[in-house]
Amino acid sequence: MKVYREAILPSAFMANGIACGLKKSGKLDLALIYSAMPAKASCKFTANKFKAAPLRLNKINLARHKRFQAIIANSGNANCFTGENGLRDAAGVAGALAKTLKLKKDSVLVASTGIIGPRLPLLKIKKGIPALVRGLSKQGINKAKKAILTTDTFAKEITVKFNIGNRLVTICGIAKGAGMIAPDMATMLAFIVTDANIAQGALNKALKISVDNSFNCITVDGCMSTNDSVMLLANGAAGNTLIGLNKNFATFVKALNIVCQQLAKSIVKDAEGASKFIEIKVTEAKDFTEARKAALAIANSNLFKTAMYGENPNFGRIVAAVGASGINVNEKDIKIKVGPLDKKEISVVVSIGRGQASCEVYTSDLTPEYIKINAEYN
Repeated sequence: MKVYREAILPSAFMANGIACGLKKSGKLDLALIYSAMPAKASCKFTANKFKAAPLRLNKINLARHKRFQAIIANSGNANCFTGENGLRDAAGVAGALAKTLKLKKDSVLVASTGIIGPRLPLLKIKKGIPALVRGLSKQGINKAKKAILTTDTFAKEITVKFNIGNRLVTICGIAKGAGMIAPDMATMLAFIVTDANIAQGALNKALKISVDNSFNCITVDGCMSTNDSVMLLANGAAGNTLIGLNKNFATFVKALNIVCQQLAKSIVKDAEGASKFIEIKVTEAKDFTEARKAALAIANSNLFKTAMYGENPNFGRIVAAVGASGINVNEKDIKIKVGPLDKKEISVVVSIGRGQASCEVYTSDLTPEYIKINAEYN
């Protein structure tokens, strides 16, 4: 497998990004990813009960439609807590794009990110769609990856190329996210596209495995967003032998894991105001779920996160977090190993003496700059 720290679109995919006036800054704010061939789709959405209008629309379309050809995403407005008007606006975006691309409107997936509450400026988006479509190209992914950003300081991107038989397969991913990051899933959007020929069941299973090991193992501030989405399109243009739950499935999952984990780690490294990237590994748990629960209890502890910012070796905060997690762990079984606190990347390993399972979670420190950014965000 070859890993590229850049976005390289697979066969039959194009993209673009434009500024349509949603951001006061005038920066890019509308992105499009398009497949010339109908693609299978698999998606994961936030567990937040107040799901934004685009997610509600996508869930409806995923339930009744089997192939998709476009993802359109805007930044600068979340289209959330907007009621039925928001749902109509999301459908209006999908419909306008579908008409321009000559697609069925339910073959378009929609995403939004930004401020919660205000109604989506639908007319601005509709006016921008013709230019968005005209500018589609292979290189357009470099505009699309910027158009989805909000408080991010850099674009998140990665590409993995590998062989299935004698066919070269590509998986490309872009993402946004820097704050309001918590598992299930994290405020993040991730768009992943591949030219792999893969069965729907295998695609769904692969995404679940990869999301559980990546986007559901990151936290910045413990705050779950309303818009979090991971969308995966597979158009089969590589022409490889169909990937089912066979020997080639493991190869595909390995590549998808690389993409998802790199994007997830990049989100944490860009955490709002953060000065440190922290890897927390819990070992000797009964199972993965227990290990993840303990690791997230540590990662979401504000006392732990501020100690890491202050380079303060007060590891009683780790013990307290594990004890508060609800796991029936014995004090004498806990062993803690922490790397140097004066580094930009810190490793924390906690053994809880209950079994053989482990889980790694990624987080950041909590700084005064995080407070400043979010106090002023509007």
